[in-house]
Amino acid sequence: MEKHSPLTEGVYYILLALYEPRHGYGIMQFVSELSKGRVELGAGTIYGAIQTLVKKSWIMPLEEDGRKKEYVITDEGKAIVEQEVQRLHELYENGLLITKGENEK
Repeated sequence: MEKHSPLTEGVYYILLALYEPRHGYGIMQFVSELSKGRVELGAGTIYGAIQTLVKKSWIMPLEEDGRKKEYVITDEGKAIVEQEVQRLHELYENGLLITKGENEK
């Protein structure tokens, strides 16, 4: 799999939310709860991102049963999240290395 550009915070949280099937409002609630209210995604943001993520095959809609349409992350989407977690981990570790003076000899 090729490297991707860094994910926006919103897309990152949407993908995390979809490790379990959720509809748009459920995604908004999950993200708000997970981020302790720091990240609040509006309906326009959610539904625009969902369309983009479906086109990229990072998420897919589940069969509709007459209720709200639910989505779930795909294996490709999970691989993207794993790459992002590794990237963020590197950023965090390098930040600690410099700010805590562990780079000094």
